[in-house]
Amino acid sequence: MQSEVELRSMRSRPFALLQELERRSRAAVAGQAAGVSPTKEWVGVAFRMGAENFLVPREEIREVLIYPQSVTRVPGAKSWVRGLANIRGQLLPIIDLRAYLGSGATSPTRTTRVLVTNHREVPAGLVVDEVLGFRRFVESEHTDEWPPTIIRCEQYVKGAYRRGRESWPVFSLSALVETPQFLQAAE
Repeated sequence: MQSEVELRSMRSRPFALLQELERRSRAAVAGQAAGVSPTKEWVGVAFRMGAENFLVPREEIREVLIYPQSVTRVPGAKSWVRGLANIRGQLLPIIDLRAYLGSGATSPTRTTRVLVTNHREVPAGLVVDEVLGFRRFVESEHTDEWPPTIIRCEQYVKGAYRRGRESWPVFSLSALVETPQFLQAAE
């Protein structure tokens, strides 16, 4: 309340008022306003597989694509390998993530998206039912426990973020693409 009174007293001095507002804004951005310590923010990309929602760390995704119009099947590849797509002149393996996890194939719809992994050695496009956008959390919302998932992906889940009654398991794409089973895409 006192800070509000201070600002009102500056009403007749607009330049001083603007300077004080700028000082307070900078302090808030730096996490120093009113003695509050800065909190580290975690940002992930939310996506849906089947009826379940997951998060992927933002740094593990290079981009999100609409499902390609043309995907060329690769002879001798496992059933979860949809094929190869030409993305801006680069061939990208398209993998059905649900099928890989043993939870049935994903039927492409207008909401189907491809998460392109940000992995230097293993380029892959992972088909998911829908991308829900960015989600931001603070460190205190992280937990090492997550609710059981219907889709069998526990070995790739690295904790969860909880906010209110919602729980968002964190799916590690880097853990996925580095497993021997994922790297053995041939029958």
